[in-house]
Amino acid sequence: MSFSEIRKRFLEYFKKRGHVIVPSSSLVSDDPSVLLTTAGMQQFKSYFTGEKDAMRDFGSANVVSIQKCFRTSDIDEVGDESHLTFFEMLGNFSFGGYWKEEAIRYVHEFITKEMGLAIDYVTVFDPGKVPEGDWRKGVPRDDESRAVWEKLGVRDIRGDGTDVFWGPTGNEGPCGPTTEVYVNGLEVWNIVFNEFYADKEKKLAPLKTRGIDTGMGLERLTMVAQEKKNVFETDLFAPFMQALPGTLSISEKRIAADHVRGAAFLISDGVRPSNKGEGYVLRRLMRRLLMFEEKGVVFSVYPELREGEAVRVFEAERVEFSKTLRKGLQELGKLSRVGAEEAFNLYQSFGLPYEVIKDVGGAKAEDLERDDFDREFEKHQEISRAGAEKKFGGHGLSQGADGNAVKLHTATHLLHQALRDVLGESVRQEGSDITPERARFDFRFERKVTPDELARVEAIVNEKIRENLPVNRIEMPKDEAEKTGALHLFSAGGGSSFGGKEKYPDMVSVYYIGKSLEDAYSKEFCGGPHVARTGEIGEFKIVKEESVSAGTRRIRAVIV
Repeated sequence: MSFSEIRKRFLEYFKKRGHVIVPSSSLVSDDPSVLLTTAGMQQFKSYFTGEKDAMRDFGSANVVSIQKCFRTSDIDEVGDESHLTFFEMLGNFSFGGYWKEEAIRYVHEFITKEMGLAIDYVTVFDPGKVPEGDWRKGVPRDDESRAVWEKLGVRDIRGDGTDVFWGPTGNEGPCGPTTEVYVNGLEVWNIVFNEFYADKEKKLAPLKTRGIDTGMGLERLTMVAQEKKNVFETDLFAPFMQALPGTLSISEKRIAADHVRGAAFLISDGVRPSNKGEGYVLRRLMRRLLMFEEKGVVFSVYPELREGEAVRVFEAERVEFSKTLRKGLQELGKLSRVGAEEAFNLYQSFGLPYEVIKDVGGAKAEDLERDDFDREFEKHQEISRAGAEKKFGGHGLSQGADGNAVKLHTATHLLHQALRDVLGESVRQEGSDITPERARFDFRFERKVTPDELARVEAIVNEKIRENLPVNRIEMPKDEAEKTGALHLFSAGGGSSFGGKEKYPDMVSVYYIGKSLEDAYSKEFCGGPHVARTGEIGEFKIVKEESVSAGTRRIRAVIV
């Protein structure tokens, strides 16, 4: 059975049993507590909490999906027989519909009858296996699941502790005990019984509506069904592995196959290489692949990369990386030892990512660890944030900011909306830096902005300045603010007046330019400060438009 047949069979099985098929959500999650989508349940989180109604939105309390997922925690492990960054998660969900018995029966029937596989053993939650002091210690033993498995004829049922209790995605959220299914010694399916809500202190409260959340990796199920020793031997990966040149080791081939696949799907969901957030993850993958190119890697082995956007993004990053790669490798060659500080300096000065330094550094980098590198990276971010605050960049402006900087800050809000008016709503702010002398505005766009387009953008901004529109601020719950259409970091095509992925509080500040929030020309999540009316700004002038990196442009502007 091919992987495509398995995907089709899974969806059809649950559709016949009253589940509505829901398309995969983007890899770029709208949940500010996570960087990328890591599980199938993330797009359904608000249905488990009761914030949304599945019957209203889907016409059913039961749904099924195949969700694109990406786990950054596994990047350094890729190259062995099992770890992947990108994978597809098969999942069925119920929001107040069926409960444990029906969920387990579905899993048992699909594995044993639809797939023709034998279940080795299953696990169920047992608080007796949970360490003293752990927040899950007081959860009751899952005797109900054990009884269902016994009725279905499964004899090997093993009690387990924290490994069979699914914690919340992010800092808080729905959670509950699980039961896991093992085939050929591998865990292939996990059924989560969401019956609690864990807050940030990990205190548990019962959910108003209990729910079922299951997850099964397509890659692992395909491996088991095709009786392969690892996922790279399945028809998901074998054609790509065979296309790679013999100059690569088996570990390098696995890395290349995984990273090409992961990069393709990140790009298709709008991610572009950069030095922060999702863009940094993509850049890590791409630059490692570009290092393999020296050994003859062909990037056209994955369909998504054969034509169109992905090829353009790879080519742009190739050009960007090649400018500094050789200098960076020369500098690396001069070092006798590469620790975290040296590695970060190589990254900061020449763009060499951790993986490249670790791979190329060999013996001199044998003591280099990812955690130490990340600490150096975080230390640098703290220094950068402090510097940004001093020059009125970063997270908005200080309330004591220079008057000219405040005018430019309001002007960037107008600029953001004007760019979207002229270039389209795909424009997404990537960051800004404002001083009393000038504004620097970075935004996501795939090509150079033409002089005519820049002139139209500038004209729109000045038109709104001449209209002398009022600038207002309102505080409201984050969810309500999103519904107004206010631009912010985790909306599709949205942005903010600061860079990076922001974790917004429950109450947010929205600045809107216009007579009312409903018909405002511009509205954004922002910390301020701003002018009282746009007429205070003066004449807005764009002095330069340039490329920052692949897919990111920069406008420099002043007021005269």
